[in-house]
Amino acid sequence: MGAGGRMGRSIIASLLDTEEAVLAAAIEDPESSLVGSDSGEVAGTGKNGIAISSDLSKVLDSIDAVIDFTRPLASMQTLVTAKNAGKLLVLGTTGFVQHQIQKIEAASVQIPICFSSNYSIGVNLVFSLLKKAATVLKGSDVEIVEAHHNKKVDAPSGTALSMGKVIAEAQGLDFDAVAVKGRNGIVGARKKDTIGFSSIRAGDIVGEHTAMFVNGGEAVEITHKAFSRRTFSDGAVKAALWLRGQKPGLYSMTDVLGLN
Repeated sequence: MGAGGRMGRSIIASLLDTEEAVLAAAIEDPESSLVGSDSGEVAGTGKNGIAISSDLSKVLDSIDAVIDFTRPLASMQTLVTAKNAGKLLVLGTTGFVQHQIQKIEAASVQIPICFSSNYSIGVNLVFSLLKKAATVLKGSDVEIVEAHHNKKVDAPSGTALSMGKVIAEAQGLDFDAVAVKGRNGIVGARKKDTIGFSSIRAGDIVGEHTAMFVNGGEAVEITHKAFSRRTFSDGAVKAALWLRGQKPGLYSMTDVLGLN
């Protein structure tokens, strides 16, 4: 799903390079000018004979899993279709609100779903490092800075929010109560135990995330930089393959990598 987008094109390339996986279909929004185009040509990998379709329901018989990197409303439609057809689902969309997340959780009772804000192996390793850092450096001022390309529509990024949630949980804090998503004007002194977020949108930055722990004359920074979307798309394909042996449930990339 989202075959013509930045991540969709990268996923097509990842699937074609993975021996265990087969690209069986590529789906785009019905209003996209790419519908009917060869998915390989759109992805820049060469013609592959798989035309971009606009209707997931018409290709269900030829697929085992759906990888969705679109937008929340489109992903909700994909969720219903995948659940009703009993298909494995990898969700890489970010920007969901709480009631949409609850629907994802409910659907996972019937099908295996991998739902992560980031499918990079490196980022998920960072999540593990953050747990340790947050425990050792409890009491530090925590700031998370993220940067992405100028076409990204949500901020802070899903990965930045996940980083904040990992830190808050490790420190026994209520994330929603301590998250400060941007500052403007005279906001007063920094409140204790808050987690600040800053977002940059510029050019074609693939994705950069830094968590800063600052306290007592020193700072510890944990940073991840992505130089290619393949790091995310390769991870999403890995997650789809991993789901084949799982029971219905809601999983994350940390489960796929055995980092829990």
